[in-house]
Amino acid sequence: MTAIKPWTFGVEPLPQTERVAGALRRVADLVLALESDDADVDQLLADLERAETALAAKVPAELTPRVGPAVDGDGRVYVDHARHVGAFNPAFPEYEITVDGDLAEGTVNFPLVFEGPPGIVHGGFLAVFFDLVVQHHNCDVGVAGKTTSLRLGFRRPAPLLTDLRFSVHRRVAGDRIRSTAELRLGEERGSKLVCEAEIDAIAGVRENLPAVSPRRMPGRSGGGADT
Repeated sequence: MTAIKPWTFGVEPLPQTERVAGALRRVADLVLALESDDADVDQLLADLERAETALAAKVPAELTPRVGPAVDGDGRVYVDHARHVGAFNPAFPEYEITVDGDLAEGTVNFPLVFEGPPGIVHGGFLAVFFDLVVQHHNCDVGVAGKTTSLRLGFRRPAPLLTDLRFSVHRRVAGDRIRSTAELRLGEERGSKLVCEAEIDAIAGVRENLPAVSPRRMPGRSGGGADT
């Protein structure tokens, strides 16, 4: 039996990037919960402003990703978005997932930064979440592509700071992938449906993926890259 080759596109995130993503998300939660201005937040702002100035001098001035026609240009590195985007980007949710062929299951717990109505996850973030886990599922089984449609059904409010369970079932017909997914609250027996999604994607062809630049040595730009 031929082993499945997971789908990847881009470079691995740096360990520091992952640590920063988690820290920024946790600190943002705490700042959102403050009752008044605080001296520690003043210090945090000063440290962030200093870091912003220092880091701006170390990244490319052009922030277009070095992908496809721009692979040899002076843009930024592109980090793989196939799976676990929230691990390196604090604007996305984190989750745990297990993939078993055409079935994927896992858990997610939304922190305060994803709040919409009081104590409730914003519906737009639920759409982002479903798109993430479906893409992760597709990439892990080696057949992935661009999302062509995403339909959500909101059944009851999704609470923040609560473990929610999800499941994804996929089927492939030709170059089309359809995934149906559910997000539930509570244990398996007696759990309550929170939200459901149906997502369609068109299967891509690995050989047609554009080139992606690897990371470069500090201070080097254009004309190729070091591996």
